Amino acid sequence: MAVNGEAQHRARELGIEPGILKPGRWNAITDVRGVMVGQKTLISGDSVRTGVTVIMPHPGNIFKEKVPAAVFVGNGFGKAVGFTQIEELGNLETPIALTNTLNTFLVADALIDYILSIPENAAVRSVNPVVGETNDGWLNDIRGRHVHSAHVQEAIKRAHTGAVQEGSVGAGTGTICMGYKGGIGTSSRVLPGDKGGYTVGVLVQTNFGGILTINGAPVGEEMDNYYMAGDLPYTVDGSCMIVIATDAPLSARNLERLAKRSFLAFGRVGSFSSNGSGDYSIAFSTADGLRIQYGDLEIERTVTEVSNSHMSPLFLAVVEATEEAIYNSLFMATGMKGHKGREMKALPVEETLQILDKYNARRK
Repeated sequence: MAVNGEAQHRARELGIEPGILKPGRWNAITDVRGVMVGQKTLISGDSVRTGVTVIMPHPGNIFKEKVPAAVFVGNGFGKAVGFTQIEELGNLETPIALTNTLNTFLVADALIDYILSIPENAAVRSVNPVVGETNDGWLNDIRGRHVHSAHVQEAIKRAHTGAVQEGSVGAGTGTICMGYKGGIGTSSRVLPGDKGGYTVGVLVQTNFGGILTINGAPVGEEMDNYYMAGDLPYTVDGSCMIVIATDAPLSARNLERLAKRSFLAFGRVGSFSSNGSGDYSIAFSTADGLRIQYGDLEIERTVTEVSNSHMSPLFLAVVEATEEAIYNSLFMATGMKGHKGREMKALPVEETLQILDKYNARRK
């Protein structure tokens, strides 16, 4: 359970404002119109510390109204489900679910149950569920596979727009990041009108290590808590899932280019995708006119999409939003005790802020 009762604050509330672009109203993936997030947190006894987080691209029947999508694999040490069909067809036909490693396949089955349960899908005989994971087995009894189908259905029913709960919740309940408690984080960026006025939103599930850097300040080194810091026991493996939504009309090809850029933020926070860190990015577009209708009989489609030469502002937006989302996952996480009496402390905020001030890395 949580071991510190202090109120948590998002990075921006503490004067940490990476980049030059402005966030949307909620500073969350839900700033992209129609996108919803639902979560189910499982904390029970002394060993269950896990959950599921579901991202809905739009409130309709996703199977019947697929959205353009792409994936990028930063490091393939993971159990991602459904990625090859996205790579082949360039679209997404189920919600995206995040969970722990050994529950990946049960959650995928639950997504199939959800799609088949929709009355308009009565004739459907093939579904491509999309699930990402990180390994929360240090704090959670991962072999118990405690996430059940009912939990996934509950997360889907809970999905909503607006503010997104962050930190030690949902798929981030038992995760660890940069030597401290990790979790779910989210952020967004809105482009100026002359750059298209598009919104890019990011949600992350952080469970990886490295040498923590915040807004350029060497926080991990200053705290002497980082990978290869003497004899300190430090977990560098673990994985990160990055989910990107945008209302910019992008082809699957340019969505893949967008997904690639999110890993530049991965480096900015001090990670290097260790051998055992499965790091994946999924991007989709909610733009009007780009949805792929199931059973569409038209031979040709005419769509509007952003040209290559106007992608750079979107690339900047995804790097900034991913960086801030990772920070939010750390600042909003609470310390936790779990499986086998293990404990992971939350990022010490006051000490962190002192380091940031030392390096002039935050607005006061």
